[in-house]
Amino acid sequence: MKSQKIRDLDDQELESQLKDMREQTFRLRFQMSMGQSDGLKKVRHMRKDIARILTVRRERQAKTE
Repeated sequence: MKSQKIRDLDDQELESQLKDMREQTFRLRFQMSMGQSDGLKKVRHMRKDIARILTVRRERQAKTE
């Protein structure tokens, strides 16, 4: 997900995206540990997207303070 697309989301959508991505990351890691999926590239991509969301969320918090 591009950072501009993340910045266009409102706070509620941002939180729901973050929750969904964390759940997907958990599932992918679990599948990888069971040997069912070769999703290492997907996990890395999800971690970067989560970091982008957290960064945008932190920027918004800093603006309000």
